[in-house]
This record gives sequence, structure tokens and C-alpha cells, in this order.
Amino acid sequence: MKRKRVVAKKPASTAKDALFEQLRRIAEGLGETFAPFCEVVLHDLTHPKNAIFAIHNNLSGRQVGQPATELGLARIADPHYPSVIANYANTFADGRQAKSTSIGIKDESGHYVAALCLNVDITLFQNLQAAISQFARVNAQEGAHESLSPSGTGAIRTRIDEFAARRATTPRALKTDERRALLRELKEAGCLEVRRSSEVIAAHLGVSRATVYADTK
Repeated sequence: MKRKRVVAKKPASTAKDALFEQLRRIAEGLGETFAPFCEVVLHDLTHPKNAIFAIHNNLSGRQVGQPATELGLARIADPHYPSVIANYANTFADGRQAKSTSIGIKDESGHYVAALCLNVDITLFQNLQAAISQFARVNAQEGAHESLSPSGTGAIRTRIDEFAARRATTPRALKTDERRALLRELKEAGCLEVRRSSEVIAAHLGVSRATVYADTK
């Protein structure tokens, strides 16, 4: 009589395993998208002493298996704790300033089981902001008055920008009917009488002069 060969079955993956696999992929994608400025950390809140499940674009120096943060412990203790806390001030261990967002993930019973956290190093952006501010600074010089635009074209651009701003959009994003309404407004204001007006309007709207002529009719 032949003995039947018994093959051990692999344990079926749990709902938690499936959830964390999806979250791990999301964390990896976010880390790659926002590298090198943003660290993405996935926390397993069911194991607070070894909460860090995955870390991508590591900026904090932490490692997989390290414990949960204060926010993680707060979510474990209170299922009513806010699920999203966005853009709060934070600091890396070496003193660099960070902007963080923490997203809590609940299971079917309504308890927090995971947290997806994004930590952005804003030091570079602060330095860049300071450099841009310095570069864009102008000094008022007595007696220095000069315009580098042909007469009237600056006013046309300003009118176009104001028209687009009233519609919460940009000049180049105006739809056809909006663009035609703009040209009627410019025509009524006499802007189309300005030399090279069609060329200026076309360039500012990102369309051809033929389009401007057609929309004016």
C-alpha cells in the first residue's frame, strides 16, 4: 500500500498582508517620485515596538524595525484620532527642518493598523527661496524711469492676466469661449488698436495670430 505524500500548504495570506503589500508599493512609488526631498515611511501599528515596516528615500536615518512615533502611539490608543494630519512642522535628528504629513490606515473593524508618513526636507527649499528673493530684489533709483515694452503692450498683458485671474485660471488655459470673450473686452477697451497687439495677445495666450484674428470676428 502506497503512502500518500502530504504536501504542507502555505498559509493563506491574510487581509493585513494584502493591505501592507499595497501600502508598501504606494510608499515605494511616492518615495521614488519625490526623491530626493521626501522620505516615505510605512508603519505597522499592530507592532508598535517594531513599527517601521518600510522606509524609502531615507532622510531621517531610521531603520526598519524601529518603534512607532508619538503619532503612531496616539492612533493605537484612540481610533478616533485624526486620520490625516498634513503639513505639520517637524525636525530631523540633525536639526534640518521638515514638513510632515501622516495618514492613518484602519482595518475593517475601524482600528488603526498602519500609517503612511511623508517627511519633506524643506532646508533646500528655504535656501532656494532666499536666493530667489535676493535675485528678484530691485533697488529704487531716483530719476531712473524706463520701459522695455512697446507702448501699450504692457497694459494688454495686464488686462489678459486680470481676465484669466477672475476665472481662476491662466491665460494659456482659457477655453475658446473665454478667449473670445476676452478679445471682445480688449476690443471694446481699444487694445486692438495698439501696434502689434495681435502678436502680443497671441504670444501671451499661447495661440497663433490666425486664432486671434478668428476669435476677434
